Amino acid sequence: MEYRNDFLNYLDSDMSLKILMCLDDPADLVRVTCVSRSLRQSVIANGLCKKLCLRMFPQLSRVAFVVELDQQRAKELADIESSYSMEWLVLMREHRVYAYLGRALMSTVAMNCIAKTLGASSTDNDPQESIDNTLEPRDNINGTYSYWSSNGQSNPNVPETLTYGLVSQICVITEINIQPFQAHFQTGSPIYSAKSVRFKMGHPKAFLDSLDEEMCVWTYTSPEFPMSQENRLQKFKLPEPVLCIGGILQIELLGRVQRQEMDDLLYICVSHVQVLGGSLSPPFNVDILHPSGMFVLKRDQLANRQSVVTSGNEFQEILADQRGPRDIQQMMIMRRGNLVEIMEDEWDDEEYEIDDLDPEDAL
Repeated sequence: MEYRNDFLNYLDSDMSLKILMCLDDPADLVRVTCVSRSLRQSVIANGLCKKLCLRMFPQLSRVAFVVELDQQRAKELADIESSYSMEWLVLMREHRVYAYLGRALMSTVAMNCIAKTLGASSTDNDPQESIDNTLEPRDNINGTYSYWSSNGQSNPNVPETLTYGLVSQICVITEINIQPFQAHFQTGSPIYSAKSVRFKMGHPKAFLDSLDEEMCVWTYTSPEFPMSQENRLQKFKLPEPVLCIGGILQIELLGRVQRQEMDDLLYICVSHVQVLGGSLSPPFNVDILHPSGMFVLKRDQLANRQSVVTSGNEFQEILADQRGPRDIQQMMIMRRGNLVEIMEDEWDDEEYEIDDLDPEDAL
């Protein structure tokens, strides 16, 4: 600490990279960039924030490139970074976008992410038994039953699908909950559940006013989950959180178990559907590139500045556009041993050296 030397100077590049890749929190990688210029260059040049986001959410492998939407900020950065190569500018932009994205992915607030219904593979009596009824948590409203019903089938293996539009084109989904419908108005109060369920997420092949399943690209398909013949909200937690890019979720209802006495046909009925997760919009959005299915990841810097992220009693997000290149004391604030979480935009390399740091602030 007396000489304040950078430990990377004593390691070969492969070893230092292995050490940095052990970090599993984007905020930690951002903190590393505040310690020294060589550390900052190593994190950016190796795209560590991007690699960490890809480990967390493999769906990001379909990103073609990233865009920042704040034109005024982009002009300011261009003035500062005019001496840099185009390749380095691209790396710095990706570092900024993925650093913010990583923080957003780890701090989304749980909510019901369904925005609207898009359609059902079949409906027995429309609109009385429409998929729209599955948005209502109650199965009885003012004496009227509220549920979706499929058409009747003699073959128990005929599947059904329910398709929904999510609250934004980029959401993190963790759990889907489904409540089968129990027909108390029929003899024996039968429950019309499916044998099992499976979930798909994706986007349309092109902009459409109405959705046809064949016009969708499914970028994620879940394992199959067994479903109970019980009148309760059944919870299906995904093995890992999934990034839904394109804002479409489809529920596959597989296998029929309950016959209707009056026509001896098999039906599936659902009273309520819940999709739990979080939206990354408005700070982030996507444009799907047709027909490749790749997408552009867009970050709205203005939306980032307008949102204040807090953790605990005293933590606040500090944005780089609120400080100058040498405001190290603003970047690293110690409050009773607690380090403020910094989501870092870039500062001028030429004006930043490790010697500017006080050792206690840097570590």
